[in-house]
Amino acid sequence: MSQSGFVVWFTGLSGSGKSTLAAMLAGEVARRGVHVETLDGDEVRTHLSKGLGFSKEDRDTNIRRIGYVAKLLARSGSCAITAAISPYREIRDEQRRAAAGRFCKMYCSCPIEALSERDAKDLYKKALAGEIKNFTGVSDPYEEPLTPEVTIESDKDTVAEGVDKIINRLKDLDHL
Repeated sequence: MSQSGFVVWFTGLSGSGKSTLAAMLAGEVARRGVHVETLDGDEVRTHLSKGLGFSKEDRDTNIRRIGYVAKLLARSGSCAITAAISPYREIRDEQRRAAAGRFCKMYCSCPIEALSERDAKDLYKKALAGEIKNFTGVSDPYEEPLTPEVTIESDKDTVAEGVDKIINRLKDLDHL
């Protein structure tokens, strides 16, 4: 097993399963004896990025803060799991470079139609109707990752299947 820490970076649209997968993965990684910390996008916005809006600049600042903390955790030997939309390819790539080879991108892919169907808060319905501005994937861009280590199709894969895919990839990369 690798002695150095690593970052598992979840990206995907709102409701695509990032936080659910991150929580399940954290439990699996911890059971393997690795210290794990999860940086959830909503929690980080409350505690570390309070006051930031949803402009591209504010989103980039938020992701840089998450990435910085994740890098510190990985450097100290932990598995840092992030679960934030992180819609822009350039800033995700910047975070990969900062983690110096200890970065694994997980893409939670899910069509807008499926996200709309399971959206208990009707955010997609409101965004599609123009009631919510700057909603990622509807009225604000989401740039799909070009080279994720794992793609989870959350409208098809179960959470357990997604976690298995991730664990297997982390083993292949010698992180576990």
